[in-house]
Amino acid sequence: MDGRSLALALSIAAMLGLRALGLLVAGRLRPDHPLIAWASAVSQATLSAFVALAVVLPGGAAASLPLAARLVGLAAGLLAWWWGGGRLLPALLAGLAALVAVRALLGG
Repeated sequence: MDGRSLALALSIAAMLGLRALGLLVAGRLRPDHPLIAWASAVSQATLSAFVALAVVLPGGAAASLPLAARLVGLAAGLLAWWWGGGRLLPALLAGLAALVAVRALLGG
């Protein structure tokens, strides 16, 4: 087994182990428990990092979109999320609409 396969196998084992531990612990903790708050904060930070990378260094079809359109879409999505009380679907739709509008204005 080469180094990449070993790293993948260890990552899979670690994630499965953490998932099993989460299933064992989840039923015993209150929603306001500090461990739940920590897990929520880590998941939000991870998602934020992925979004930042997708906006600044996109791959695939998103790489053809101008940076200005991606930034305006992100800003519109964040504002819609904030004004909408944290609702994800309206924020996503607002961000996509803004991205498409700016891309059309820029002639893309």
